[in-house]
Amino acid sequence: MFAKIKEDFVSIGSLFTSVSTLLCCALPSLLVALGMGAVVAGLASDLPWLITMSKYKDWTFLIAGIMIGFNFWLFYGRKRNQTCEIDENGNETACDTATRWSKAILWFSFGLYVLGLFAAYLLLPIQRFLEV
Repeated sequence: MFAKIKEDFVSIGSLFTSVSTLLCCALPSLLVALGMGAVVAGLASDLPWLITMSKYKDWTFLIAGIMIGFNFWLFYGRKRNQTCEIDENGNETACDTATRWSKAILWFSFGLYVLGLFAAYLLLPIQRFLEV
């Protein structure tokens, strides 16, 4: 029971932290690139915690990366030996459904993390390189 709660916490935590990297870094960069700097200023005044997250983006990305990496280890490394029970009618069980959703959420979290990482650390150097 406690192990399942811990796995759920890691899954939800990795999704939350990957979304936070997207909000702190990728979304403002995208909005500024589209010429919507006033929207970013409005978001910064309405949601001041975005400024704090942007200020500590290294920590935000580090914590998100650790949580997503741990979630990958839980899902693919440790859970590889754990299988769901087979339904006698051949129907999908609750375990199969939960495994499918967990896998989708994990990969979605990873995609958001990579998008945020690209916007926070790689977008500006690539833009500067292309301007020369």
